[in-house]
Amino acid sequence: MWLILAFLSAALLGFYDVFKKMALKDNAVIPVLFLNTLFCSLIFLPFIAFSAQGTLSQDSLFYVPSCGWDVHKYILLKSCIVLSSWTFGYFAMKHLPITIVGPVNATRPVMVLVGAMLVFGEQLNVWQWTGVVLAIVSLFLLSKSGKKEGIDFKHDKWIYFLVLAAVCGAVSGLYDKFLMASEQDGGVGLSRMVVQSWYNIYQCVMMGVVLLMAWWPKRKTTTPMHWHWAIVFISLFLSAADFVYFYALSLPDAMISIVSMVRRGSVIVSFMFGAMVFREKNLRGKVVDLLLVLLGMVFLYIGSR
Repeated sequence: MWLILAFLSAALLGFYDVFKKMALKDNAVIPVLFLNTLFCSLIFLPFIAFSAQGTLSQDSLFYVPSCGWDVHKYILLKSCIVLSSWTFGYFAMKHLPITIVGPVNATRPVMVLVGAMLVFGEQLNVWQWTGVVLAIVSLFLLSKSGKKEGIDFKHDKWIYFLVLAAVCGAVSGLYDKFLMASEQDGGVGLSRMVVQSWYNIYQCVMMGVVLLMAWWPKRKTTTPMHWHWAIVFISLFLSAADFVYFYALSLPDAMISIVSMVRRGSVIVSFMFGAMVFREKNLRGKVVDLLLVLLGMVFLYIGSR
């Protein structure tokens, strides 16, 4: 069941990236990101309120237990990690082709795996090392494809933003493993709805501060903000993707390494839209890079079973 949910989350994430690319076209990044966190918070606020009032029973999938600071301190840290990833990722998505952003983001499971090796002392087998090598080769080839579009992976700051977003995303994945694991397994054992509901609210507050202090005073001299309905769909598809993701992790025997890998299959959806809707260039070479990334994920999956 958790594997099916991981595939569903991957499809939803793919559409999330597509709408994010649409919303950021010729648009200011910070207000778009703030609106994303705002709409996500508005989606989950009723669940918090109904749970507190007793309208939602504890058996409901959407029940949000009441928690104190001993729990919220973990969620606040997650909010900081995720918001860092989103900030770097939104700027990168605005300035780079989605057919480059997708494959680079698809290497996150490799980072999670290496992080698990360094942090949790996990050992990589031959299959997993093969997947890591294939991911590295795919990034090298992707840099070659990027040069044809004037993107130098060594000197383009948006590539660095993209890499930082991927690293922060990988850290978030490892942290999710810690948050969702039971106390017997060395984790915190938090409720998935508590995490998803409150980390969106904390992010909204933080982005509100950034909006007022960094963007609002300079709004007349920087990229203007214009409304696009894709902004709403960013929040809807992201909330749905994360809900399915956290639900999958909460199920018995769910493996974060495999769930993370499957979720990166979202690159297939975003790549297809990049080719058919956004009409991006140099697709032939990028398809080879994408296939190497997916092949690397297959090796990681086999090695993680």
